[in-house]
Amino acid sequence: MGAMPTGTRIEPTDEQLATVRYDQHGLVPAIIQQAASGEVLMMGWMNEDAVRETLETGRTVFYSRSRQERWRKGDTSGDRQWVQAAYYDCDGDTLLFVVEQEGKGACHTGARTCFFRPFG
Repeated sequence: MGAMPTGTRIEPTDEQLATVRYDQHGLVPAIIQQAASGEVLMMGWMNEDAVRETLETGRTVFYSRSRQERWRKGDTSGDRQWVQAAYYDCDGDTLLFVVEQEGKGACHTGARTCFFRPFG
């Protein structure tokens, strides 16, 4: 059994946080990528509070549009995501979190990644 994964607390500047552009619902898409393999695991929505909590705690936190509430990945499933690095894109309207995925995977279906269904 390996060492317990840990998240990295990231301390952005106020200028960096001000660069994040939220949509009309106060949300920004966040892409979640596996650190070791580069595999894209999932995309989730974050509001400003979820972004700040994710950066402060080193664990991904999202905003559920259907439930209208925050949810911390893995609290129910145990499939936690430990943040290793965080980026914002050139326009500030998409975030990227590089994580170490704990447990079976990121997808609520039980798959490792949400992107397991190819076109064609």
